[in-house]
Amino acid sequence: MSPVKLNSKYLTNIPQKTLFEYADELSVRVPTSCKRNGECHECIVEVSKGNEKLSKSTEHETFLRGNYRLACQAQVIDAKSEIHFNVLKRQPKILTDSINLEFKLNPSFIKDHDEVKMNLNGKFISVDKYNGNILGLAIDIGTTTIVINLVNLETGDIIHTTSFENPQRFGGSDVMNRISYDTGKFNGELQSVLISSINFEIKEMVKNLKIRRTNIYEIVVVGNTTMRDIFLGYDVETIGVKPYKSITEFKQIKNEIPHTAITVKSKDVGLRINKNGIVYAAPLISSHLGSDISADLLTINFESQNDPFLLVDIGTNTEVVLGYDGKYIAASCPAGPAFEGAGVTYAMPGYSGAIEKIEFFDDNKIKYEVIDNKTPIGICGSGLIDLIAGLIKTGNINELGVFKNNDNQFEFSEMNNLTISRSDLSALAQAKAANYCGQAIVIQESGIEIDKINNLFLAGGFANYINIENAIEIGFIPNLQAKKITKIGNASLAGATKMLLSKESRNLLENTTKNIEHIELETIPEFFDFFVDGCQFKKMEI
Repeated sequence: MSPVKLNSKYLTNIPQKTLFEYADELSVRVPTSCKRNGECHECIVEVSKGNEKLSKSTEHETFLRGNYRLACQAQVIDAKSEIHFNVLKRQPKILTDSINLEFKLNPSFIKDHDEVKMNLNGKFISVDKYNGNILGLAIDIGTTTIVINLVNLETGDIIHTTSFENPQRFGGSDVMNRISYDTGKFNGELQSVLISSINFEIKEMVKNLKIRRTNIYEIVVVGNTTMRDIFLGYDVETIGVKPYKSITEFKQIKNEIPHTAITVKSKDVGLRINKNGIVYAAPLISSHLGSDISADLLTINFESQNDPFLLVDIGTNTEVVLGYDGKYIAASCPAGPAFEGAGVTYAMPGYSGAIEKIEFFDDNKIKYEVIDNKTPIGICGSGLIDLIAGLIKTGNINELGVFKNNDNQFEFSEMNNLTISRSDLSALAQAKAANYCGQAIVIQESGIEIDKINNLFLAGGFANYINIENAIEIGFIPNLQAKKITKIGNASLAGATKMLLSKESRNLLENTTKNIEHIELETIPEFFDFFVDGCQFKKMEI
């Protein structure tokens, strides 16, 4: 019999068993709330091999695209076939160290004697009896990864940090595909699976930390415009067509609302916390510049930056903000998910088994580091930057990504025969070019000379692990002195945490975001020239 593989573990293939049952045998938790009858749509798995050897999709699975199945519905029908699948609950490598944020503690919910009171426009209204502590959640909803801080609202302490894959992957790997999916036949499925996954994580935290769900009173959510609005259950069709704006932006333009921040009752979006709990969705900047970049600005204390600064949040959609003389210019770059594991043969997100660092030595000898010190099964974004830079420095490829001697690929791990091909390099070049364009055009449009930029802040979990020298070498970031470059980790989550603990920070963002100038990159005459330059693996020239 051929094996069934889950999370690098193998089991004997036994026909008629569901993928959920195989997960049970390996003690892998699969989200579900419907007793495995297919109704909750939570137990989504990705079948990377042998999908055609599983039972036909059921009526409960019609909302899924590609190689995605419900674990409770998919049965193995051929004992001679090898089946590989993954649960969409893998935990990426995240930063657990919090960024030191200095601010006055002023949350929306406070203890007043034996009561919990909510600050509603300066009036404190009793909402509950005090029962040991007052907690909140800061949530960063990324296209690829979701990260959550559990926070003590009385002390400001971060109690716990957790992360998991965004389960919406079956709707596409980027925001435009998810907009297309959500505005089609299966409208609402992306929100449903997102809310279910967050509720599942809350349940796990409550159980493992021995706290009460009812002690969680507020949630602050940040994310790109599409992710935020899908979370809220808003129609996202307008974000996918020019001028690419959220319905909240249109309302603000019409002066129907003062800003794009949204406050709703937690029960109205289906989140299982205190019955009187609320959700604050942070303000957007414009178009695809969402509340995640707004939160980044809080983390760097943007209002106190006296010298020109550049903020770059690297991800599936990279955002750039340049601040100078109290002005702010911003742009969004549709980089795509190539550096996060899509469209590149052995690329993967920063999960266990991913090569995250590479160093080249003489005669093309390579030393690498693997997340969790496992046998390498792929390579994540930081490793790809090291690999490309190493290939350039050793002359294995030229600036165009063409291999010497007309080779088609380069093997960077003999252990599992991991390779990078010419087509892989082409996909990565285009993703890098999008990042390049956003940064270069924003700098050009500001009129600021690049050497006048005093601080470059690199945000995002991926950015935190990149080698600065190598990133500069291939033109992934501007060619600045290393002392001017600061990695700030998951600044979106830090900013969301700050908003959870400080009503003043929310007010600051609500007033500032609507005055940030947004540049549509494709409208700039030099856009194509910048993109062509960006496709080359060389230092950024502006």
